[in-house]
Amino acid sequence: MTNNKDQENTTASPIMPKGAHADFSGDMSYGDYLGLDTLLSAQHPLSDEHDEPLFIIIHQATELWMKLILHELKAAQGMIAADNLQPAFKMLSRVSKIQTQMIQSWSVLATMTPADYLSFRDALGHSSGFQSYQYREIEYRMGNKNPALLAPHQHRDDIHRPLVEALNGRSLYDECIALLARRGFAIDEAVLNRDFAQRHEANDSVEAAWITVYHNTSDHWELYELAEKLVDLEDSFQQWRFRHLKTVSRIIGMRRGTGGTGGVTYLEKALAYTFFPELWNLRTEL
Repeated sequence: MTNNKDQENTTASPIMPKGAHADFSGDMSYGDYLGLDTLLSAQHPLSDEHDEPLFIIIHQATELWMKLILHELKAAQGMIAADNLQPAFKMLSRVSKIQTQMIQSWSVLATMTPADYLSFRDALGHSSGFQSYQYREIEYRMGNKNPALLAPHQHRDDIHRPLVEALNGRSLYDECIALLARRGFAIDEAVLNRDFAQRHEANDSVEAAWITVYHNTSDHWELYELAEKLVDLEDSFQQWRFRHLKTVSRIIGMRRGTGGTGGVTYLEKALAYTFFPELWNLRTEL
């Protein structure tokens, strides 16, 4: 015979952990905190094709990661400008780790075949990742300045204005070069007082400063660590660009992009740009 207490113990289902809060009629829940109603209802496929939600979600997730990248890059720039490098190291490392996550996302998107993509490509119209204003700001803050690329954002002042500020302001690397000057290295005035809306070009005085840092790491350990964080950052960024290029090549071949760019040829040109040229050049000179 089984008594009522035994039956209760054997049939009870541990649905809720002991002590877990269950009544959210007046409290904030997990979904409330994360705004999941808004987030999970933000996917609006324009076709009935099975693979379009994949395409949308991958790009939306990438934009969320880029929002965090900008949060970290801006803070790192501020810390470097204030000569407070230790917090900046953590922020730059975090950006590199975010890039690793973004690199992996291309593998998920690459499960979509050319036939899958072509089934809904026409529904995209002229929309393109080329028009991502967060990506544009990341590039500007990393140092790839190109005023012409503001054009797709002129219709939105709330987007255009911050991009103009990022274009005309110091990049992350400009802040690092200014730091070298403050630490006593002889940096050309033409570099320190240049037009920041233009791309930084490799400079002998900057390379000489970094070479001194690498030859005397114990005397300049913070600057040495900063240099390597920058190399990690560019390495991760370039890997992300490369996986982007290969995924696009795998899915659309040499077709033009939906936004009118050259597709793979455009991405190849972007991959050729170096953000921190002296830090790569000095490896040959050491």
